[in-house]
Amino acid sequence: MLEWILSALIIIGAVFTLIGSIGLFKLPDFYMRLHGPTKATTLGVGAILIASALYFGFKEDGISLHEVLITLFLFITAPVSAHLMAKAALHIETRRIQRTRQHPK
Repeated sequence: MLEWILSALIIIGAVFTLIGSIGLFKLPDFYMRLHGPTKATTLGVGAILIASALYFGFKEDGISLHEVLITLFLFITAPVSAHLMAKAALHIETRRIQRTRQHPK
């Protein structure tokens, strides 16, 4: 049963990471491209890290602190870094397409 859960988490993580990478490549402007790595890829890497934590937790009979700390760090830093990049792009007035909502001045 553990193998099925680990397989599902790894496949889910790989699909989310792939979707995030495709979004980073295909979306037309910087503001839309932020969503690929910060949303989908964060969930993908998080699922893979949870699978790793479960595997080593059952293999070594204890909680794998390394994966838990990496997951926590990822979920804290990804939104903060995306917010900082978006604020910097607004400050330097990065080009955006018409569909991107305008920031009120």
